[in-house]
Amino acid sequence: MDKKTLFAFLIIAVIILLTPAYYNILYPPVEPGDIDSLSVTTQEDIDVQTSYKIDSEKVVTQIVDQQIKEETFSIETNLYSAVISSVNGGSIQSFILKNYLYLNNGGVQLISDLNKQNLLLSFRSVEGEPVVLSGPWLSINNRSAGYINSEHIFHFKKAVGNAWIYKSLTFYPDNYTINIETDFTAAEPYISQGIYNLSWSGGLPITEKNLSDDLTYFNAYVYQGGELHSPKLADKKVSKEDNIKGETAWVAIRTKYFVSSIIPDTPGFGGKTSGYENVESGKVYSVALALSVQQHKNSRLYLGPLEYSRIKSLDVDLESIMNFGWSFIRPIAKGVHYLLIKMNTYIPNYGVVLILFSIIIKILVYPLTKKSYESTQKMQAVQPQLNALKEKYKNDQKKMSQAQMALFKEHGVNPLGGCFPILLQMPLLIALFQVFRSTIELRGAPFVLWIQDLSSPDAIIDLPFSIPIYGGHIAVLPILMGLTMFLQQRMMPTQASGQQKYMSYFMTIFFTLLFNNFPSGLNLYYTLFNVLTILQQKFLSPAPVISSPVKGK
Repeated sequence: MDKKTLFAFLIIAVIILLTPAYYNILYPPVEPGDIDSLSVTTQEDIDVQTSYKIDSEKVVTQIVDQQIKEETFSIETNLYSAVISSVNGGSIQSFILKNYLYLNNGGVQLISDLNKQNLLLSFRSVEGEPVVLSGPWLSINNRSAGYINSEHIFHFKKAVGNAWIYKSLTFYPDNYTINIETDFTAAEPYISQGIYNLSWSGGLPITEKNLSDDLTYFNAYVYQGGELHSPKLADKKVSKEDNIKGETAWVAIRTKYFVSSIIPDTPGFGGKTSGYENVESGKVYSVALALSVQQHKNSRLYLGPLEYSRIKSLDVDLESIMNFGWSFIRPIAKGVHYLLIKMNTYIPNYGVVLILFSIIIKILVYPLTKKSYESTQKMQAVQPQLNALKEKYKNDQKKMSQAQMALFKEHGVNPLGGCFPILLQMPLLIALFQVFRSTIELRGAPFVLWIQDLSSPDAIIDLPFSIPIYGGHIAVLPILMGLTMFLQQRMMPTQASGQQKYMSYFMTIFFTLLFNNFPSGLNLYYTLFNVLTILQQKFLSPAPVISSPVKGK
């Protein structure tokens, strides 16, 4: 492995290690407000273009008939099975995805004890008191739906003073979107400024075996004017709340692979995020929208996987929360993502898809790698002459530089020729890293033998301890990748100097350790790509260029 290749790999390593910090810059948190206690079972009002101030200590609940009992209803589609409660006028008590599984333990459950108080409505009364419409609502001729082939609606109502507030949830058989319809018409005289809040409290549960990797992606967002805002987390059991005024297209909470987003039909008046860290459940976020009684009678909840095509079809830029890298990387990453999914429609095994994809990419970049290899060979061929020039002009730096440039020109050597083609490939390598590390399509996708989840490391042994950088397991593919890197070094046309050789060995060991925690799909691709590079060097690369000895001066 020559110095230019080492330099390229060092850049990749720096990019990989600094990616988390980059996303903090990409999605800057808004300035936090005062820190108040927050219960995940309570949602405070949002301060949006109004004169009143949030008071977390004075949340009260409207007095209603205490004899109303909770009712639950089940519903099932080809995508999920769910349980709906009359509490909060249709809170989701269970939401199990059929197409996404835990490791040998059934479908992924997106509802936990922390977020069962979801889809909560609240407002501030004309007297200035917060009113939270929690507790059981009256069910209006609802029943369990079982398996549905067409839309199904649950209706609820709740008394406020002498008026009724109505709320309905509409479920659809072929997508993860739930329509939320509210009717505050009769109760509008009780509601200050005609503003109510719709919230999702308690975040989403951890779903992945690698807890730290899953938690890396946990975040909450408010989307305004094409920009994402997200909060900074506070210490455990203390929540930081961010009230963000202005037209709000949606609010969302995401994990590595799943998302809950509330999307009004027309932009709301403001959004609110809050979050804290919990020892047991990691990062816990809550989000809410400020909506108009008159203008916002319909909203949508998207609760499901971060499938790019599905969330893009919502046509609200919700896909902007997906990690496709820097702006100049995103088109490449999206292209790679699209191609992998398209290939999978014809080839059902994603492992085979990745093998074919690595061959395609190798063919596409072959002219660049060939040019880089030729340039490296030319540089190595004139190395004896360069050494002679350095010895001859060791006391005259200017003459030595002039002689070197003349030598390069005579033999057609470009000093940057070996580095530039590699740097041209860097955006593709970074895009591949982004896609393979976070795309949900590879989640739970098996290949062969011990590789049963291309989104996770192909660990064969779990260690009783964790090693810095390396992790707490032993995976096979990173070792194979390291061996292919070592073979590439051994196949270089000339022997590296002692310092360069040790640096090459260090980088091989470093990348073997670093990639131990990366998805097996990513490691499979890099390993196959290295194998193809070795074959190229052995069978397709031209013979070394032999130059004449240096002329006497």
